[in-house]
This record gives sequence, structure tokens and C-alpha cells, in this order.
Amino acid sequence: MTHILIAEDEFDIRELLTELLESSGYQVSSATNGMEALQLYRSGSFDLIILDIMMPFFDGFEVARNIRKQSQTPIIFLTALQDEENQVKGFDLGIDDYIAKPFSLRILLRRIEAIIRRIQSNEEEYLSFREITLFPSSYNVLISGNPIILTLKEFQILHLLLEHPGRVLEREQLIQQLWGFDALGDTRFLDTHIKNLRKKINLPYIQTVKGVGYKLETTS
Repeated sequence: MTHILIAEDEFDIRELLTELLESSGYQVSSATNGMEALQLYRSGSFDLIILDIMMPFFDGFEVARNIRKQSQTPIIFLTALQDEENQVKGFDLGIDDYIAKPFSLRILLRRIEAIIRRIQSNEEEYLSFREITLFPSSYNVLISGNPIILTLKEFQILHLLLEHPGRVLEREQLIQQLWGFDALGDTRFLDTHIKNLRKKINLPYIQTVKGVGYKLETTS
């Protein structure tokens, strides 16, 4: 089921949108301000986000800016601000649509349906962990939405780690899977690949388990 996050501080509009979307077959979570919206986004998995701009704590621009640092989840601005400057600012942040209040419920549903169809038709399977997104079929890796270049072995190591987040992968196991032979006690070439991979992704998630191997995990 498509999961939509609504961030809207006006109670009546938030309830109207929730009822409309749930009756149309969508799963809905809602936030009353920008801070709550970011907290929900970081703790859940959403297919589409509907943002008001003028919200307490963090406005819609700040919420969109933070989301775009981590993903390309579609964003619709639903706002009373109709001027061109704010529309351009929103699209510069990478939002997918900008709808001014008052709005037509039928048109809003059609806009949402169009975005969902686009996602489903273009969707490529991927693995993700925090800021890291890996696309196995196209051999692409994004860090906070920005592409990085990896060697084939670096890509394969990251792929295996992403498939098993939090699980320790033994050095010998990695070498057997990636090179097809036993390490015979010498794993230095694997350690070199790990070192280079860490440098390229520039994130502290690939952790060494001394005497055993590596795992993908946050430190906090």
C-alpha cells in the first residue's frame, strides 16, 4: 500500500486530506509541524510527502531541504503561498509539484496518482542504508543523492554489506564470495578494498569487528 506523509498545521485541512487519501486506498501518517514531519520521515518509509510551507518549528522549505539530502521521495507543496518566487524556490529544492490553496480535491488526487504512476513505471530495485543508496542492476551508488564512482569489487563489497545490515561478514566469507578462493590467512587485499571504499563513501558505517570481519552499522 502506498504510504503518504502529510505535514500540515491546520487541523481541518489535515483531517480532510487524511480522510480523502485513506478513502482512496492510501496509508496516511500526519504531522502538525516541520519538526514532527522530519521525525516521522526518518522513522518510517514513505512513497510520497505532502508539505505545507508555513509550519511551526521548521517550514516546508527546510523540511524539503533535509529530505533531499537523504532521498528523492516525491514531494508536493500544498500551500497558500502562490507567488512565483516561492514556487521557483520549491522547484529549486527538487520538489515534484506545487499546488496552491484553495485546491480541488479531485485535481490533488489526480496529481498524486500521476506521481505514483511515474514512480512505479520508472522504479528500479535498490538497497539503502541511511544516506547510502545502491542500485544493483545499473551499478550506481548515491550518497545523499550524489553519485560516487566505485570499482567493481568495491561495489560488490558494499552490496553484500547492504544486504545484511548489522550482520558481521567474515573476511574469509567475503573473499570466497567475491574472488572464489580461500584466503589462506592473507586478507590484506580485502582490507585494502575496504579502506578505499570507506574513503569514497566518507561515512562511518563500515565497522571492523576485530579478528572476524566487517559489518554495516551506525555508531549511535
